[in-house]
Amino acid sequence: MGLDEPSRSRPSERVTLKTIAVMTGLSLSTVSLSLRGGTTLKQETRDKVRAAAKALGYVPDRAGVRLRTGKTNVLTLVLDGAEDSIDFARQMIQGIGQAIAGTRYHLNVAPEFSNSQSTDTIRYILDSRAADGVIITHTAPDDARVAMMMDAGFPFVSHGRTEFTTTHAFHDFHAEAFARLAVERLAAKGCRKVMLIIGDDRTTNFRNLTTAFEAAAAAAGLEPEVRNNGVSRLDPSGMRALGLELAADGQRPDGIVCDSEMRAIALVGGLLEGGLRPGEDIGLVYKQTSGILPTLFPRVDSIQEDVFAAGAELTRLLLKRIEGEPVESLQTLAEPVVHWRS
Repeated sequence: MGLDEPSRSRPSERVTLKTIAVMTGLSLSTVSLSLRGGTTLKQETRDKVRAAAKALGYVPDRAGVRLRTGKTNVLTLVLDGAEDSIDFARQMIQGIGQAIAGTRYHLNVAPEFSNSQSTDTIRYILDSRAADGVIITHTAPDDARVAMMMDAGFPFVSHGRTEFTTTHAFHDFHAEAFARLAVERLAAKGCRKVMLIIGDDRTTNFRNLTTAFEAAAAAAGLEPEVRNNGVSRLDPSGMRALGLELAADGQRPDGIVCDSEMRAIALVGGLLEGGLRPGEDIGLVYKQTSGILPTLFPRVDSIQEDVFAAGAELTRLLLKRIEGEPVESLQTLAEPVVHWRS
């Protein structure tokens, strides 16, 4: 039977490694090694096995793999439910998916919908060994999930930093550079009073952003204000109301830095309703994660975070951690990309 011929196996028959070995004419051990990602084999052999497995609809027996190797060949993304970035989940998952393509790994996604960071998912993974490694997002300075996995010696990587003295693998957006670039841009446009509108005050990102924002404003001789009292829990209508409030305030800031494109869109709606044109009547720099706001308001400045690339980088770091690479070499920052438009 050729590789492009339909399988003659009855639907009730399970495709096994032996089935692939018969189809390809290779030994059972070669097929097994190839599907485990064996780099000692020729690329031609690996391609042949992969094509046969795909044609036959081969699905690994997870229980068997686990019994033989102690591995699940599964990575789990514990996805925080915070709605502070447009299209965050899709881009993150696609980035991870691209990074594991062609490997033996598959992805499970465990969404967290609680307002407080729960350890329940991590505890389940550790107790059941349901994955070989974990990616978590939206880390807190003293994140209990990170502490739990470090104590267990379990492979993981975080999207975000913590303040633990013990090092761990992470990839993070360079929030300090974002704040500095945004403040310098507003200062260059003549702004004297600047406001940072920021979300979740439980995260390490909050501390990094606010500290860097205030330091950059002081260095530029600007008057800074951090607006976060309740903003982390405001829905879009609340952010729109804040834009209206600022537009009507005679003592309002002349420059705004916003840490979220989602919040920025709602804020811009309020500013416009109040008679202000963002990017012209009032300076605005926001963190961009999609192309929505630039399309609607092409004169508004942004600094971009590539969430797709973050997913791919987190996966690269996690796979190296699973292989035993020291955590000290698995800590990276994504540099922001500026888009000055006005």
